[in-house]
Amino acid sequence: MKIELNSTITCPECGHQKTEEMPTDACQYFYECENCKVVLKALEGDCCVFCSYATVPCPPIQEDKNCGNTDCCS
Repeated sequence: MKIELNSTITCPECGHQKTEEMPTDACQYFYECENCKVVLKALEGDCCVFCSYATVPCPPIQEDKNCGNTDCCS
């Protein structure tokens, strides 16, 4: 399985979209929208902002592995 590292994140406040490269070694729990400056936080049950607001889930979730965030994937 090929892991996709790019994902388009959409701000739920203003609708701004940006394609970002996801980290492979950690979950990204916060993300600041470059348009409206709102800081996004992963939704309850999700390990990171990519799993909550983006088109492709983070690499650990794509691989069906524990992402390291004990709030969701332990």
